[in-house]
Amino acid sequence: MVVKPGVLAAGRSPNDRLNIAGIGVGGRGHANLSDCRNENIVALCDVNGNNLAAAARQFPNAKKYVDWRTCLEQADVDAVICSTTDHTHAFVNIWAMNRGMHVYSEKPLANSVEEAALVRETYLKHKDKIATQMGTQIHATDNYRRMVELVRRGAIGTVKEAHVWCGRTPAGGGYLPEAGPVPDYIDWDLWIGPSPFHPFNPEYLKGCLSWNPFWDFGSGQIGDMGSHMMDMPWWALDLRFPTTCEAAGTPVNPDTCPQWLTAVWEHPANDWRPAVKVFWYDADKKPQIRSEAVKGDLFKGVMYAGDKGKLFCDYGFRVIEPSGDLTYFAPPKPEELIPPSPGHHQEWIIGAKTGKPTLCNFDYAGALIMHNLLALVAYRAGKKLEWDAATLTAKNCPEAEQYIRKKYRQGWTLNG
Repeated sequence: MVVKPGVLAAGRSPNDRLNIAGIGVGGRGHANLSDCRNENIVALCDVNGNNLAAAARQFPNAKKYVDWRTCLEQADVDAVICSTTDHTHAFVNIWAMNRGMHVYSEKPLANSVEEAALVRETYLKHKDKIATQMGTQIHATDNYRRMVELVRRGAIGTVKEAHVWCGRTPAGGGYLPEAGPVPDYIDWDLWIGPSPFHPFNPEYLKGCLSWNPFWDFGSGQIGDMGSHMMDMPWWALDLRFPTTCEAAGTPVNPDTCPQWLTAVWEHPANDWRPAVKVFWYDADKKPQIRSEAVKGDLFKGVMYAGDKGKLFCDYGFRVIEPSGDLTYFAPPKPEELIPPSPGHHQEWIIGAKTGKPTLCNFDYAGALIMHNLLALVAYRAGKKLEWDAATLTAKNCPEAEQYIRKKYRQGWTLNG
């Protein structure tokens, strides 16, 4: 049974279960499938046979695949959960949406600015028929909602800047040398997928932090943790497309993302706030925090700087340091609060069955990932970019083009 948003088959109800294919079933894939276990898990796909066997024990009735392209041909699949390595996210997402499937994708949605833009464009083309959600699951928490309300209701006045940081330090170095034969349970060619070929090394497979630093497989901390952390000001400040971006980091390495990165984007005014600057810091870089409200060293967080104070927040806390007595601030009434989420995965499932909008759909999330990955373009180009999101061009920096778009191995099509 194929359930499309707002077009439920006669005699069906939102209580009917989706037929879901899990593509990438280890690690986050296992967690995502477990959170959707009350639906019909009808297909499992992974290039790692051990992951596939473990998932099959949990979902014994699901068909098993190694190649996700073949998996998407299964006729009864309504929806896809994409939990592959980052460099294949955009491929799976776009192919699935082009086939009318609902998609839940791990973050980031893509591994280049152009890929993220095409994921967003494909969703907008099909948005009346499909539900999408990026796996920034902390977006569903009540703390995020209270933080958004404080910013938008002027608890710190007019926000001029948002500073976002995460203390993870990516590994540097170069692509790994060949190390031993490929195990018979790994399809290495499919793991490499559309990226340039690199010889097998088991170190790549030890976890996301093992492959994430490499340009051909991931996008460092701005792509990984930036998806979560930047989501806070993205929502609170209703951000979209910046007009400029500049970045700095360790010396550019042709193989790996920077071991530290700082970036700043300029965002234009919208209909309720003036122009705002957004800053990113990772590794040992962070903004200067002189505050009585914040105790200790924050490994990750967001600081909003307004004309009437500052707001500090993270996944689980929020604290205001007002410059006055807050008499100007009117807390929201109960009926004015942002409604609680039924759960990040459940929100997607409800959207697939009823057409109710999801908060981290691929319009919202696609623009967020374009924004984050633009920092890596500016870093590699070594120049402040004057950005035109409509044409995906840095108007003052033609040499940035090589970093905005990727080239793929023969036989791989992004928009398939």
